[in-house]
Amino acid sequence: MNNAVNSRVPDTIWSGTWVAERLGVELVGDEGLTDLLGLALRRNPKRAHLLVSHVLGKHVPQSPTVVYSHGFTLGRRVRELLAEEAATAVVLGYAETATGLGHSVADGLGLAPYLHSTRRPVAGVAPAGGFEESHSHATSHLLLPEDAGLLAGDGPLVLVDDEFSTGNTVLNTIRDLHERYPRRRYVVVALVDMRSEADAGRLEEFAREIDARVDLVAAASGNVRLPEGVLEKGQALVAEFETAHPGARGSTECAATAARAPSTPTGPQPTFNRVDLHWPHGLPDGGRHGFTPAHRARLEAALPEMTARLAEAIPADAHRIHILGFEELMYAPLRLARELEQVAGGAEVTYSTTTRSPVLAVDDPGYAIRSRIAFPAHDTPADGPGDRYAYNIAGAGFDVVVAVVDSTADTPELHAPDGLLAQLAETAPHILLAVVPSYVPSYVPERPSMLPEPLRGPAFSSYAPDEVGWLLQDLSDVTLEAPTEEREEAIQSGGAHYAESLPVEYQPSEQYQQLFHTALDASAARLAQAVGAVTEIVLEERSPRPVLVSLARAGTPVGVLMRRWAQFRHGLDLPHYAVSIVRGRGIDANALRWLAAHHDPADVVFVDGWTGKGAITRELADAVKEFEAAGGATGFDPEIAVLADPGSCVKTYGTREDFLIPSACLNSTVSGLISRTVLRADLVGPDDFHGAKFYRELAGADVSVDFLDAVSATFPEVVDSVEQQVKELMSGDREPTWEGWAAVERISEEYGIHDVNLVKPGVGETTRVLLRRVPWKILAKAGAGTDLDHVRLLAEQRGVPVEEVAELPYTCVGLIHPKYTRGATGADGKAVAV
Repeated sequence: MNNAVNSRVPDTIWSGTWVAERLGVELVGDEGLTDLLGLALRRNPKRAHLLVSHVLGKHVPQSPTVVYSHGFTLGRRVRELLAEEAATAVVLGYAETATGLGHSVADGLGLAPYLHSTRRPVAGVAPAGGFEESHSHATSHLLLPEDAGLLAGDGPLVLVDDEFSTGNTVLNTIRDLHERYPRRRYVVVALVDMRSEADAGRLEEFAREIDARVDLVAAASGNVRLPEGVLEKGQALVAEFETAHPGARGSTECAATAARAPSTPTGPQPTFNRVDLHWPHGLPDGGRHGFTPAHRARLEAALPEMTARLAEAIPADAHRIHILGFEELMYAPLRLARELEQVAGGAEVTYSTTTRSPVLAVDDPGYAIRSRIAFPAHDTPADGPGDRYAYNIAGAGFDVVVAVVDSTADTPELHAPDGLLAQLAETAPHILLAVVPSYVPSYVPERPSMLPEPLRGPAFSSYAPDEVGWLLQDLSDVTLEAPTEEREEAIQSGGAHYAESLPVEYQPSEQYQQLFHTALDASAARLAQAVGAVTEIVLEERSPRPVLVSLARAGTPVGVLMRRWAQFRHGLDLPHYAVSIVRGRGIDANALRWLAAHHDPADVVFVDGWTGKGAITRELADAVKEFEAAGGATGFDPEIAVLADPGSCVKTYGTREDFLIPSACLNSTVSGLISRTVLRADLVGPDDFHGAKFYRELAGADVSVDFLDAVSATFPEVVDSVEQQVKELMSGDREPTWEGWAAVERISEEYGIHDVNLVKPGVGETTRVLLRRVPWKILAKAGAGTDLDHVRLLAEQRGVPVEEVAELPYTCVGLIHPKYTRGATGADGKAVAV
């Protein structure tokens, strides 16, 4: 055992001897059990003794590697037990003592999401469950996951506590959660299984009662033999000892905690240095609201730099360094301590945390709690003001103590003359303070949405289910296609809206398909650079945890690529949805309602592939205003994020160059086999999502995932260029000039069209004209190169003239004549405009 509490304590003395001799308490069980546990006395009317773990990192300073490895090893044992089921497991830890242990178990288990209970209510966050811990000093546990679905799966639930004694806490938890989210299997994990013979069979009986399997994994087992009347004897012993030794109530004679008045930030302030860790934006400080594998990857990537910043602040001559966590904030300081231990050279690094539990301190080698610091609560406790404690710090001979708290706890009480920092300053010559930002879900829905859940692949679209959720209804069984000429005549005559039908899906020739693949090979890195740039700007300026909402369908592959970039560079697992927006009809209001019911509207970032003249940009802004005016949720930002903004219509973009985005070359076969969206009164009711079709029959020609993979494969090679591009963009003027709109108006008048809706600027929009509409002519910028190879081929196939123009703000522009008449043909038999 690494006994860093007090150098005067020989390793051969068990730290439970003092209690055992006075109360007759016996600890029996596995060999080495006394190496894991000591004994102390509580000031608690429910239980006299306290099992004090030497490897938990709560009351006893310990090597962080020892602390972490015990939890991680238990996680490995659980993974072996669950086998294939481990991939679907969720880990739940108990506040406050086992929050770090549970997190370490989740690490050992692998890619398991983690949640711990909390005793800190969070304003606006509705509990997803709760339970009582009958023997604890503070009983009420809350479950406050940001994603309620975290507990709703049917995979195994792994419950982690430091000790398994009566089993009441676990039974209360399982009973509460099983009523809400029934599942087939539970695993209980503890450092020590200390159940009595009477309690040993309760877990099995309960498992039969709920018809589920319940396993138990523990590092050691045994039990505590308590003589009759031990509770009363223990309380009397505590009272007697505190009367004879008033300093046992705190770190100093004057720290009479029961009589302490509320502290105020007046008088001399303790001396300490603050360390800015540069904690990653949006990374949860722990598992209070859930901690996903993506969060874990971000933390792992950031730990070396954060530890280096901490190491720089520690005096070079420090030999004994202690990291002191804060109540439920156990895992973050544990990982910092463990990382510091790896780079600390010959210095000794230990770790423990503060606690709410009042325990008698006795400076005796045979007692587990040698010293106690008492200080006022400095967070926002549910049970009101009171005292908090740090054990075995005073008298331990530390050169440096690093207090790690979350920002909610960085209050005047922390800095008060009798606060924690002042108390620590009496125990060590150097005190450092590191503050981790408190993570609070920015939005919690007021009510569950009555709308259906998003459609996902492979049932709807060829994308993987985690790549995108479609806020659409499936109209695959409805015949919606009409010949292009008929659709154009109906649209221009006012007889129908373009969203009421679908064009017949263009089936590309072998020559055109080859052009697509050639264009993809040539532009993948260029496209990846734009993806990286726009994603980085979104993360920096819009939200550290954005909800990507693509405008179906052209925006969908872009949203998937942005999501992949966020995973690749930051370990983020961003939610991504696709919604319908229709020119002249607005965005799907029911999709906005669903988003507002599941996410903070302020985190929603609308995504599209490119801008033309900016019609959709204006459409979205108007639709959001109309939605809010009708009583919908507020907070949606209508600013679209796009890869390319040649029309200068937005300020969140990857580039303003008008270049070929290969996904514009094709229709559904590069967009997950999904049609463009449909809005027709007989198919879409007032409470329905807009519709779309899934063209399963085109699977043989599908290149949707090939497109994504080709671009994603170039991410590593464009990292540096993305960084440079982002610097240039963010330091420049990105305000929209709307020069594209002005150019379209000029072209509309110059060519006698007099309708900006029939002028489609940019490579992407021109391609759409050739694939879906009846084009009149194509304007191509003089000197345009391979970006227009596919446009020239399509124009040739459809008999559409291409006119080179010297002064053109876009690479090309597609024109639709306003006087199209069905049936008119040219000399080659092709339909023309008259």
